[in-house]
Amino acid sequence: MAASTVNVGSMTGPLENYLSEFGFEIYPLKVGWYNSVLPPSLHLSYPDDRLAVVVLSTPSMFEQAFLPFLEERGCHGLSDPIDQCVKHCVSTAVTQCFPERKVDVRYDYELLPSRKPKFLAQTAAHVSGAAFYYQQSDVKDQPWGGKKMFGVCVHPRFGGWFAIRALLVFGDVTVGSEMVQPPPPDCVPSREARIQLLEAFNFRWQDWSYRDIVPPVQTYSQKQRDYFSIAPAQRIALLKNWGFLPKENDEPDPTSGTQG
Repeated sequence: MAASTVNVGSMTGPLENYLSEFGFEIYPLKVGWYNSVLPPSLHLSYPDDRLAVVVLSTPSMFEQAFLPFLEERGCHGLSDPIDQCVKHCVSTAVTQCFPERKVDVRYDYELLPSRKPKFLAQTAAHVSGAAFYYQQSDVKDQPWGGKKMFGVCVHPRFGGWFAIRALLVFGDVTVGSEMVQPPPPDCVPSREARIQLLEAFNFRWQDWSYRDIVPPVQTYSQKQRDYFSIAPAQRIALLKNWGFLPKENDEPDPTSGTQG
């Protein structure tokens, strides 16, 4: 199908209406915004003017999508139950909203044959304006010497209480110059707070304190915290205790480390 230029809102509106019911947010971007900040080996193999959409899960996704998904379908096979739920929600939305279009859907847990991720989730969130990706290079006069510090995204409303789940690329949809790149909200502007954020994320990520670097409008429920606090290999047992009883031998791969 030849590429066509469309109004971005006509594409994102139906998708947002569908996914927001299940606790997701969507943010459109141009492929060129993403590719411009990455080396060629990590580029999306689409022209710069093609439309893409990044999908985030908010704290309400657990109760609005995940638990109902388990009640209706259970979890099957070796993949992580959260990943199964996200894939079901996103793929259903794409099928219903864009039945005539070919959409390249990439999930945060998927890898290419080279073992590289199918997309860099935090970069996609940053260039779309969804969340600011705070990296070591964003701290002046770094106090860590030669130690590598991993970066983390902060959402302006949810702080660290969210996850980047998928990237949708519309290979046959071009967007014009009227689509202007929004800056991600810099909600951790001071050097001291950025140091606090990166140290909490790198050294104490298990206590989740980095998620509260900005006052969140909503955090994970206690049930959701219980789920994500335990090792992936133990989550099926927890779901059984909650009344979700998958068949034996349907336990998820313990190496699938979705942390929420």
